[in-house]
Amino acid sequence: MASTADFKNGLVIKLEGQLWQILEFQHVKPGKGPAFVRTKIKNVLSGKSVDKTFNAGVKVETATVDRRDMTYLYNDGTDYVFMDGETYDQISITPETVGDGARFLLENMVVQVSTHEEAPLSVELPVTVELVVQHTDPGLQGDRSTGGSKPATLETGAEVQVPLFINTGDKLKIDSRDGNYLGRVNN
Repeated sequence: MASTADFKNGLVIKLEGQLWQILEFQHVKPGKGPAFVRTKIKNVLSGKSVDKTFNAGVKVETATVDRRDMTYLYNDGTDYVFMDGETYDQISITPETVGDGARFLLENMVVQVSTHEEAPLSVELPVTVELVVQHTDPGLQGDRSTGGSKPATLETGAEVQVPLFINTGDKLKIDSRDGNYLGRVNN
């Protein structure tokens, strides 16, 4: 159990039988009336975000979420298989739990897996990943008035928009949260 004074970003609480993660919180002390805490919380399983207000000092049940670094091994056709680097235990995680980040997963990539009572909740990739361009059309000089972009297929199969000067075989730095091109990696 924790009171509203113990709230911090990232804390996972149980409300109405579901797990919610606190994204933002703000203690409010109005001129009249009691203090309260305004929060923005996200459902850990569905990803839905809602705003919720708690009276100051209210006790809420906290959930124990275990976050550990795991190595992505392979996709077995349906699920993604990860291995704990300390215990060498392997777990299978569904594509729904892995989420959109699956398109940037490379074998042997270290990710952070969050579990609650041995059930996987989420997979968090590093903020930036380095991937090689498998295919992109050559950019033509002079066919633009400002800096343009073109699609490029990465080694994981993901397609991202890149500047016209990027060529097949270039190693790129990509933001794993939204798929934006961040720059070229010098070898």
